[in-house]
Order: sequence, then structure tokens, then C-alpha cells
Amino acid sequence: MYFTSFDPFARTFQRLAMPLDVVRHENDVTLRLDVPGIDPDQLEVTVDRGILTISGKRQEERTENDKFFVRERSMGTFTRRLRLPETLNADAASYANGVLEVRIPATEQAKPRKIEVRKVEITQADGQGELAA
Repeated sequence: MYFTSFDPFARTFQRLAMPLDVVRHENDVTLRLDVPGIDPDQLEVTVDRGILTISGKRQEERTENDKFFVRERSMGTFTRRLRLPETLNADAASYANGVLEVRIPATEQAKPRKIEVRKVEITQADGQGELAA
């Protein structure tokens, strides 16, 4: 019995790569990472000084008598770090169907807002401006 696989168009293999989507909503940002085959109990999400760290472990699934014909699935630990802007701070994470979702609410200063334009009146004597009330 002979098994082989060859995909000339495949991306360069990375050990336990976690593809990432970042979605901006009105009041938050959501990160979605593919982590298929990983037990949610083996996932850890932390935030420290603006660095979001996602780490986990995929356990080896084999017995002593197993002999692999093809072995493409990565096993072991992984870590991904993302620097968050000061206006964001992760507060919730969930896992469903092999996707880890991290919710990061935007602080008030990060939300879009209208900034008032105030008129400045310049006096001729000293050229200094004063805000009109």
C-alpha cells in the first residue's frame, strides 16, 4: 500500500499555523482563529501590557504500534501574539466548531465620534486667540 500527497500550490507549511480574521464592529473588534482538533481546555488566552497571547496544545493521537504512511498534521504547542492598541482590551473568548473567537470591546475613546469645532476669535492688539463661548 502506497500513499502520497503533493500539492505544488500549497502554502509553505508552518507548524500549527492559526489563520486569523479580524472583524471591526461598531462597538468591538472580534478575532477569529482556526484551531481545529484542539481541545478547548488546552487553549489559553491572556492579555498583559497590551499583548494578547493565544496558546494551546494539540495532543499526540497514536499508540506504540502505529506506523504512519503519511503524517501532515502538526502536533505540539503553539503560540500567537498580537499587540493591541491602548484603546482595546480583550474581555471574552469562546470556542465552537474549531474556531476560537476573542471579543475585544472598544473603549469610548476608540469609538467613532463627532468632534466639536469651536470658533476662535483673534484680537488685533496682541494677535492671541480666545475661544468664543
